[in-house]
Amino acid sequence: MPDDDAPAPARGRRRPGPSIGDVARLAGLSPQTVSRVSTGALNVRPETRQRVLDAMEQLGYSPNNAARALRYGSFKTIGLVAHRLSRTGEARTMDGVVEAARRAGYTVTLVDVETPSSADVSAAVQRLTHQSIDGLVIIRAEDATPTALALPPRVPVVVSDSRFVGHHPAVGADQVAGTIAAVAHLLELGHRTVHHLAGPADSNPAQMRADTWAATLRAAGRVVPPVARGDWSARSGYEQGLAIAADPDVSAVLCANDEMAAGLMRALSERGRRVPEDVSVVGFDDIPLADYLWPPLTTVRQDFAEIGQRLVELLLRQIDAGHALDDEHVLVPTTLVVRSSTAAPRA
Repeated sequence: MPDDDAPAPARGRRRPGPSIGDVARLAGLSPQTVSRVSTGALNVRPETRQRVLDAMEQLGYSPNNAARALRYGSFKTIGLVAHRLSRTGEARTMDGVVEAARRAGYTVTLVDVETPSSADVSAAVQRLTHQSIDGLVIIRAEDATPTALALPPRVPVVVSDSRFVGHHPAVGADQVAGTIAAVAHLLELGHRTVHHLAGPADSNPAQMRADTWAATLRAAGRVVPPVARGDWSARSGYEQGLAIAADPDVSAVLCANDEMAAGLMRALSERGRRVPEDVSVVGFDDIPLADYLWPPLTTVRQDFAEIGQRLVELLLRQIDAGHALDDEHVLVPTTLVVRSSTAAPRA
């Protein structure tokens, strides 16, 4: 008969997961080598690293991030919150962040939020802070405001959005200078005014470009035409372009991005209006395709790789210093790239 005072059997007690020692035995390597691979050390031969990774996968082993943070002072992981990664700006900025983080020895954990609302961005931030991150990059909170966005205390944050200046370190392209340069270029060619194919009304960069376009025309004493509005896609540029092409008074158009400019150029061609002989077209972003459109597109170049690099630099400065840099604001210059899609208007 069993003794009631005897210790309960281990039945139901969860068996601990695989250890570094288990991985080392399966891979036929030392625990020290497995540890170097799990912490991302570079002094490991590729074939050795692969043996360790294969053993980890077979055993279902995950490195202990908490222990790693205690030993090395950080998790070596950056959280990234983004919205609509199909958009050129968001996708290329994210690429810049990932590349800069990789060079600094960090990995990136991404959360793509469904909407840019304060609630969705705040929820994404909370999810990331439970995943052992050292700091957080937010790419375009759009609808969120500094006061409404709930961010965890003591987690370093940088934002690619100028509205957060004074609240969090921010990095952005000089949208205003780029737009002024584009409008001035067209006016200097002799166009009486410049029409605008804008991005969506809920986009902060789109609104900034539209406001600057209108202000630049007013400052030059020119008529400000009604705004045509697309959704950043080439399709919307084409659809709006059909109406633009039907207006004989249009001689120059500034598009809020290169994709819409490409759609506009197709619509103009289909309606028998030549670029640049009849209508000059300027884009924004300088995507790789811009130089291969016909004619090659004049556009405002944004250095997304530089933006990503500066975001990571500001974040790592906070991580290293152990405190926030609230007043830091980096404005990355834009450049007008003049190609063959702009020319003086016909007499």
